[in-house]
Order: sequence, then C-alpha cells, then structure tokens
Amino acid sequence: MTDLPKPGITRNIGDRGIIGDLRSAALVARDATIDYFCWPDLDSPSVFVALLDSEQAGLFSLQPDWPDARLQQLYLPDTNILQTRWLSQQGVAEVTDYMPISDDLERLPLIIRRLQVLKGRVSWRMRCAPMPDYARARPDATLNDGAVTFVTQGQPSLRLAANVALECEDHAAAATFTLGPGEQAIFVFGGADDDRVAVDHTDVLFAETLHYWQRWSAHSNYRGRWREMVNRSALALKLLTSARHGSIAAAATFGLPETPGGERNWDYRASWLRDASFSVYALMRLGYTDEAKAFNRWVGRCMANSRFDPEKLQVVYRLDSGTELPEADLPHLTGYGGARPVRIGNQAYRQRQLDIYGELMDAIYLANKYGDAIPHQGWQHVVNTVNHVCDCWQQADAGIWEMRGEPQHFLHSRLMCWVALDRALRLGMKRSLSMPYGRWDKARAAIREDIWSNFWNPELGHFTATRHGKDLDASMLLMPLFRFVSATDPEWLATLDAIRAHLVHDGLVRRYIAEETPADPLEGEEGAFAACSFWYVECLARAGRLSEAHFEFEKLLRYANPLGLYAEEFDRRGYALGNTPQALTHLALISAAFFLDRKLDGKDPLWQP
Repeated sequence: MTDLPKPGITRNIGDRGIIGDLRSAALVARDATIDYFCWPDLDSPSVFVALLDSEQAGLFSLQPDWPDARLQQLYLPDTNILQTRWLSQQGVAEVTDYMPISDDLERLPLIIRRLQVLKGRVSWRMRCAPMPDYARARPDATLNDGAVTFVTQGQPSLRLAANVALECEDHAAAATFTLGPGEQAIFVFGGADDDRVAVDHTDVLFAETLHYWQRWSAHSNYRGRWREMVNRSALALKLLTSARHGSIAAAATFGLPETPGGERNWDYRASWLRDASFSVYALMRLGYTDEAKAFNRWVGRCMANSRFDPEKLQVVYRLDSGTELPEADLPHLTGYGGARPVRIGNQAYRQRQLDIYGELMDAIYLANKYGDAIPHQGWQHVVNTVNHVCDCWQQADAGIWEMRGEPQHFLHSRLMCWVALDRALRLGMKRSLSMPYGRWDKARAAIREDIWSNFWNPELGHFTATRHGKDLDASMLLMPLFRFVSATDPEWLATLDAIRAHLVHDGLVRRYIAEETPADPLEGEEGAFAACSFWYVECLARAGRLSEAHFEFEKLLRYANPLGLYAEEFDRRGYALGNTPQALTHLALISAAFFLDRKLDGKDPLWQP
C-alpha cells in the first residue's frame, strides 16, 4: 500500500457535520475526520481537539487510498445520522457516523463508525488518537482482545473496538486494511467499561437511533416552503439539548474565532437565559412542547440556584444549571488558524445584563400562553423579579453582546426591561393574578418614554444603540419583533433603513461597528452575525417588504454549509466564523421562516402578545 497523506488541519469551520446523543456531540469534518469531541458531556474536557491545534491534539481519521475522490456529506433523511462519501474513478465508499440515543441518561456517549465500500476495492488507514483533558494528557494505549484501551491517569479510560485488526501506534490506535464491494469495517469508541463498546451490538443500535430521530422529526408541525431547512434547524437544536438537564447549549464548541486569527474566541458550551424566549417560541411553534417545558424547568433550577434573588440572576449558566463558569486560557493550544487565546469557561456569568429579565419574562409568558398555567409560587418569583426591574432599569450594563469595556446605557437593555414589565402585566391580567399593577404600569410607561426621549436621535433621524449616542446596533432589530414599536412606524422604518445602510452587506448583518463602539475594547473586527441576519429578514417581512425579505432569506439559506448548518457568524464571503452550530442562529431561522411563510400566504402571524 502506498503512503497516505496525513489528515489536513486547515479545514474550514463550516466544513463539518455534527452527531450527538443529547449528552455530548462530535464534529465530523468533510474528509470524515472527527477533530472535535468532548466526553462524557458537551461541556467536559475534550478528547479530540485537533480543530483548535493540530492532529497532535487528538482526532479520529479514516483515509482511503483514493487521492482523486470527491467528498460529500449528507444526513440520512430526518435524522442526525451522518454519512461521508468518497466518489472516485476507482469506486464509491461511505462512512456512517452516529451516537446512539439511550433511555438511560447516565449512559456514557458512544461514537459508532460504519465504513462500507459500495463499488471498487480500496485500502484504508484508520487512526484514533484521543488526547484527554484538552490535549494536556497523553494516554497509554494497550491492545487487549482485539480492542485498544486508552488509560490516562486521573481521567476515565476509553476504548476502541473494531472488526478489523488494530495495533497501537504512538499512544494511538491504528489500522491498515482493504475493503472490497459490500465489505464493512466497524469502529466503536466509548468508555472502557461500557459493554456496548463492541461491534456485535451496532446493528441494533443503528436501528434504534434511526427510529428515534425519524420519530422525533415527525412531530414537527411545520409544513411551509422551507421544510427541509427548518427541520434541519430543529434537529441541530435537539443535538444541543441536554436530555438530563433540559438546557440548550449556545453552541457545541469553544474557541472558534469570530475574527480570523484574532482574540474574539469564547466558550459557548453553556446555556444563556437570553435564548429562553427564542427557544420556547421556536420549539412550541414546531410542536415540541416537551422540550420547551424541559427548558423552562431548567430555567427554574437556574433561578433556584441563584436563590430566586433577581439581583443574582445570571445571564449564563452551566448546562447542569450550575452558577460557576470560571474563564481560563489554554496556552498550549495554537488555536484555529492561530486565533488565540483559546478560552474555556465564560466570564460573562459575572456580568450585569439587564436584558435577561425581559427574555425570561417573555419565555414565561409564552409558556403560559401555549402551555400550563403558572403555579402560585412561580408567580411570586415573577412578582419579585419584576419589582426588581422597576428598581434597576435605569442602570448601565454590559448589554446583549457582553461588552468587556465600561458599562453603558444600551437601548436593547431598556427594551427588554420594558418587555419584562409588559409581559408580566399581560400575564397577570390574563390569569387574574395579584400584582402591583399601578407600579408596573407606571414603570413600563417610564421606560417607553425614556427610549423615545433618550435613544431617538432627531439629527440623524433614527434610534441609536446607546443613550444620546450616534451608533447603530443590530439588536435594535428586536424592537418590532418584541412588539415595542409597530413594524411599519415611520421612525422605525427610518431606523431599519439606517441599519441597512451601515450594518448590512448583501443581506449579512453585523452586530455593530467595533471601532465605533467604546464598550468593545477588543482588537479586530468580527464578522456578520447570523442570527441578526435572520432578524433583519423578519423585520423586512413585518414591514411589508415581502419581495425583499423573501430574496434576502433565500440568500441566507445559501450561506448554510452543505448540511444546512450555521455557525455564529459569516465573513465577507459568507463563510462560517465562530462557534458551530449555533443555537440562536437556527432559532432565528425558524422564526423568520414561520413569519415569512404566513405573510407570503396572506395570513396573519400566529403569535400575538
């Protein structure tokens, strides 16, 4: 056999699919290399992290001796089972990757890879090289009974089983083998003590996993124009959901840069309260009420862990609802494309962000509107929280984008304080609940007056992101989406036009201009924010600019990777930047698709406050 090339380390961020089991997830690159996997949980230390360094940081690769092969990736319909295919002049081969779903929530995650040659005959090289603890440890690899066990002091042991001959090679498992038409090679990677780490069980596990995903997808009630993309977004969101805790991770990854080679590199393997209202809205619209209720229960645990003290409510929590997310650098990792520092944890948990009260109350309002009525004790916590908003809404904070400079008075924070009061008032009246109506109504009116008086710039003729400022911010797109202002109000339309002129590039919307934003002290300019781009489409549709909204939405759909997945941001050419796949992006896509569908059909939107 000829020497095979080593796996590349310059794959684009978007050149990846994702597989998962609702506890953890792995990224599979376009060439079938698994170069990112945290185990046993999504927020655990990584065992494969070549994505953020080199192959020495851990990967699981499969390489055929077909240098001319065309590569393709696709999901089996309505599932998160991923296939990578090689199409060569010499034949066709494919690997099917999945992580079995288990009813036992304590089961450790497994990765199963089934390699099959459909036509031709080809030699392969497999290398499985876990590097636990964010590549800070090198395991000892031993061959026993045809399987390789990886033992690392202080870390859980791992094991690789296969139906081809394995050998140990430089702390890794390796194999060289040849397959002909119809022949298969099967690899199972997981915990050393897991009895499922054996090739004998894979047919049953595959059938169970296939059935689970297809049954789950069938629950979606979306029947609109963009069913395939909406359902793929729902499947991506489900992969980011914790079956044990009900939380939804902001993204599957950490350390992927918002600026190529820059320092804007964060850990998104946590759950933001900010995503609460978006998540509940999207999941309930699609018919996934169980997931929406589970997420609300997770929010309740977060509030309990903050002692139901609204002053101590955090913007972000661990996936298990824990409150501590200390930030640390991993200086031994070179970073994706040299982007450093590589960070784990997220110091934003210490920030003051007043907008979370509005997102929290909107989620509670939606859950009550389309789900179960709020219990008495829950309403008492709402009253306590909204009373706090009455006291604090005039304070400066870090804002929705978690600025690391000096606190500012942000329009979005004011807006969401208004939403907190508005939704609490509506919920209280709808359910005939006791509340200090006069105080809340007075505070709601005061916030509205403050926004119109202090965040409207009469010289520029549009709203501004900060009090008495001149800057624009894409979070202002949420003003009509949260029903603060009519989507056809002339002042709002002037603001929408200003956002289009200053922040939009061919439908891609930047959050803000960094050099014009004193609250952002970091170096470098980030890309366009994907969620904001979908908010922009929805704003156009609500404003009655349907043709423009329709066309911009179609363009945004083309910026997805070939699997229909989105990262956090886009560069100027529409390529992925930042952590991936990102929940907020897919939530915004679902919302825009629903609203635009109904507008194009001449129907009013379903959701009304």
